[in-house]
Amino acid sequence: MHTYRAIDVSVGLFILLGLASVLFLVLQTIDPARVSSDGTYVVEARFDQVGDLKARAPVALAGVTIGRVDNISVDPIDFRAVVTLRIDSRFSNLPLDTDAIIATAGLLGGKYIELTPGGDTELLEDQGEITFTQSAILLENLIGKFLLNSDST
Repeated sequence: MHTYRAIDVSVGLFILLGLASVLFLVLQTIDPARVSSDGTYVVEARFDQVGDLKARAPVALAGVTIGRVDNISVDPIDFRAVVTLRIDSRFSNLPLDTDAIIATAGLLGGKYIELTPGGDTELLEDQGEITFTQSAILLENLIGKFLLNSDST
């Protein structure tokens, strides 16, 4: 009878340890900026092609993450991708002519948005729009162009 109790206790501890591990992982993956919108502002950018860009992808300025992609949708009128960016309010002084480029982290890394400030004296405002954008460069398209150009020689 004592052996069964020891097995029951060790199985119970193992299950509790597993649940604690799952809870820890969930808490590590929750983005506080996503849960609370305090201290952020939202701008939109329109792209012809977003590639593999995903919601919650980083928004970077000079290589430093200053926000996250909040939402990606398609405008039913002009059929362009509308990317909603949630940016930390400490960077509310971005010029109106800021560029948004969909870049790749490394050769096969994930996509993110890189912002490059312009020189305009007017600033981007909450619910504003970044008009200067550069779409994602798709590796498949580059390989296709390379193969088509190499056949002609």
